[in-house]
Amino acid sequence: QTASKTTFHFTAGLFSGLTSSILLQPADLLKTRVQQSQNASLLPTVKAILSSPNPIRNLWRGTLPSALRTGFGSALYFTSLNALRTGLVQTNGIAPVTNSSSALPKLSNTANLATGAAARVAAGFVMMPVTVIKVRYESDYYAYRSLFGAGRDIVRTEGFRGLFSGFGATAARDAPYAGLYVLFYEQLKRRLAGLSSSSSDQQPLKSSSINFVSGGLAAGLATTITNPFDAVKTRLQLMPGRYGNMMRAVRLMVQEDGVRSLFGGLGLRITRKALSSALAWTVYEELILRAEVQWGSKGE
Repeated sequence: QTASKTTFHFTAGLFSGLTSSILLQPADLLKTRVQQSQNASLLPTVKAILSSPNPIRNLWRGTLPSALRTGFGSALYFTSLNALRTGLVQTNGIAPVTNSSSALPKLSNTANLATGAAARVAAGFVMMPVTVIKVRYESDYYAYRSLFGAGRDIVRTEGFRGLFSGFGATAARDAPYAGLYVLFYEQLKRRLAGLSSSSSDQQPLKSSSINFVSGGLAAGLATTITNPFDAVKTRLQLMPGRYGNMMRAVRLMVQEDGVRSLFGGLGLRITRKALSSALAWTVYEELILRAEVQWGSKGE
């Protein structure tokens, strides 16, 4: 049964990631375009794409690598997160906090922070080559005609190391983001569930509503705090030869474009992250909770 549960966590994570990435690909593409240059801003970028011969196709450019990265990345992340949290509960003898809106074991704030960060970095490393190809393909800085061509050119000019460009900045962004996200998400769910159940004149909120609102708010908070790492990561992946490493990238970005460059694409990233996290976690938790009911009924 443990193997079947692991498989379902992977499948639920894959489905939730695919759903959110496909629906929100235009926001991800616009974020990449805005972050790639100091002269790029949202409205002119949108106008340029909409006035192109194939605006719909251009808005969803890079959907395949994005869906692969987010889908399988989410699958690996949720599977790893569940395994880490379950392992901590079993190893330390922690009594999980019961919460009908959640599919994951409940831990302390510190454990939420640590497990979220560890699971995200592990999944991010595995999916890093797909991420680099996605960013290069979405950008108009390069003229790649296909995903295969992008990958081949990166390996030819930069070696296999090029497929991991910006991993340091990505890990520096993803570890605190994921840790803070899980911490905020669990706290918000607990508070919203408490407020909902204490309201005598209204029906209690459904678990899916609590998860969706908590996911969106948690993503907004975590995204704002970690956006500088995302801006640095994008520059490193687009122009590794120019920016070199994280510290050099930060120094050059601030010197040339000002501190505001570290928050480039923040509005787009908050919009995308809030919606994608709310969608992904709501779909994932609902699928797992439904599966738990099935497993429970079979075990009786």
